[in-house]
Amino acid sequence: MHVLQGPDGMEVHISPLGGVIQRLYVPDVEGNLEDVVLGFDDMAPYADGTSPYFGAVVGRVANRIAKGIFSLEGRTYKLTVNNGPNALHGGKRGFDKVIWQGARISHPEGDALRLTYTSRDGEEGYPGTLIATLTYIMTREGMLKVIFEATADKQTPVNIVQHSYFNLAGHASGSALDHTLYINGDHYTPLDETAIPTGEIAPVAGTPFDFSDEHSIGESIGQVSGGYDHNYVLFGMGRQAKFIVKNGAASNKPKLAAKLTDPKSRRCLKVLTTAPGMQFYSGNFLEGIRGKDGAVYNKHAGVCLETQGFPNAVNEHAFPSVILGPGEKYRHEVDYQFSNA
Repeated sequence: MHVLQGPDGMEVHISPLGGVIQRLYVPDVEGNLEDVVLGFDDMAPYADGTSPYFGAVVGRVANRIAKGIFSLEGRTYKLTVNNGPNALHGGKRGFDKVIWQGARISHPEGDALRLTYTSRDGEEGYPGTLIATLTYIMTREGMLKVIFEATADKQTPVNIVQHSYFNLAGHASGSALDHTLYINGDHYTPLDETAIPTGEIAPVAGTPFDFSDEHSIGESIGQVSGGYDHNYVLFGMGRQAKFIVKNGAASNKPKLAAKLTDPKSRRCLKVLTTAPGMQFYSGNFLEGIRGKDGAVYNKHAGVCLETQGFPNAVNEHAFPSVILGPGEKYRHEVDYQFSNA
């Protein structure tokens, strides 16, 4: 386990298995530290597939691909189907279940860790050998930065995502529905009955998906069948959104995607990213999961704010492309900025 330290007692514990954020200690307005991510005490559930992706890095392609099928360069590829009729989060043995090679590195912004993994041609059905690099940085200002980079030797879809479940009152505090949320996205991608985007990019205005004015998650969740598990189109870009994977996107600076606040502890999390989309998931399928420190996680015990390329983008060509080719560099950054409201 690698431990990165920040100011005021902040710590993040990261496992080489799945690049998992196992613990993340953040102070409240009075300086009291709490672990604000859901997870397990030992690594067995992360390895055997019983974890609902707590804190994991998911890929090669996060989220869903319809029927586990896509075509590229005139060839059809069939992936492992592991979520109803669809492929989810890279397959049966995605990036969340592999061992990443890790090394502490010197970084001007703070304590840092670099993890690498080589995904071979054909792994889980994906084309091309992909070399992925993951950098975690706990900055001296109390921001946790996560930078995903990758190169490939042939065209392949890439969408690598951090899948932490947050409860800013503390991982063992119960429901997070009282947290308030702002999302910097005025459109979202509606779903079919198997949770695959229909291809439409719809406005959130006048719907329970509208978080353009910050309000509690529980305020409108009863109007959403099954709860929130939807991709938001960030930064008001609509169909003009671009997921820049070419030439490293080095000049693409992270922008504010979301703000999550716990009214009790007054902990606040701002999520900044270079990605065009963000999956807001309200922990709808958590039920009686025994987690860290004897905690039991039930429905809505934590929420995910997964910055990403759009789900099923490999089959929806109106969506921002997630195709990486030889000579190109994939780069996706997500920054978790903590403060007290």
